Amino acid sequence: MTRWLSLGVLLAASVGLQPRAESADKDVTPLTPAAMEKLPPLNPQGTVLLDKPGRRLVLKGDVCLRDGLLEMLVCLKRTKEHEAIFSVDTKAQIVHAGLIALGVEPGRPVQFQPDYKAATGPVIDVFVSWTDAEQKPHRVNARSLVRNSIRRYWVEKLDKLPTGLKAPPDSELRVDEKRSELLWYGAMSDAQRDEMLKLSKDPAYQKAIRSFYQQTRVSELKADWVFGGSGFYVDPKTGDKFYQAEEGNLICVANFSSATIDLAVPSSATNDDLMYEAFTERIPPVGTPVVIELVPRKTDEKPVRTDDKPAAKK
Repeated sequence: MTRWLSLGVLLAASVGLQPRAESADKDVTPLTPAAMEKLPPLNPQGTVLLDKPGRRLVLKGDVCLRDGLLEMLVCLKRTKEHEAIFSVDTKAQIVHAGLIALGVEPGRPVQFQPDYKAATGPVIDVFVSWTDAEQKPHRVNARSLVRNSIRRYWVEKLDKLPTGLKAPPDSELRVDEKRSELLWYGAMSDAQRDEMLKLSKDPAYQKAIRSFYQQTRVSELKADWVFGGSGFYVDPKTGDKFYQAEEGNLICVANFSSATIDLAVPSSATNDDLMYEAFTERIPPVGTPVVIELVPRKTDEKPVRTDDKPAAKK
């Protein structure tokens, strides 16, 4: 019978936990299958494991999306797989309690009213491990799997369009004469930039093309994730409490006040303005089993890195 800890037992287990003196920069090492077998599961599914000696929480999930705009890095199973890279079969409150058992306390979820305030809390470094079809192991910082959203239209408004400007029929450039706007879709390569600049010497046009080029640079996620801790909704009729992250928002890349773990920077959750997308070329096939490590960063630590370098940017 699977051994697991109830939420109450888990919270009690956090009492007296002493943080390690060593830097996680040096000591966060990959888990072997044999080592994982020895970790106590915190839920019946055995998908959330507590590694107190390693000072990390281990999640077992799989890839659910490789290509598309993102609202989150990790969602709960059967919730938001269409806008998350990974899904894990667990309750969000188990992950919340597991982080408390590692000696970290939640901060505060993002606030939108009356003024925006980013989520606060302990920084959580996230690592993802998997084995590819050739049985080669991989372990990367999860930020390398998320990039800024580039598959979208970019718009530059001009006071007046250059006389006779016409977009090449096979280019991503669009010219809206009625609104005096230039539109560009997707990333702009060096060659495309140079080709577009040849179309007109008009200073405003040249500035717009260079702006497109800068805005569409591919850049992996740089912001930190923090343990904001979501919150509880109380049913006014029954008095029952509902942990809000159970709707699926476990580890987000778009700000949600219900997120257990959120980015510590402004990040739109509006469909037309989502800021991040999956870094497709770096993500294993859909269905690939993955191990996700949540490692609380001590306040005096620098960002944690791994030796497994991701593929070159596309």
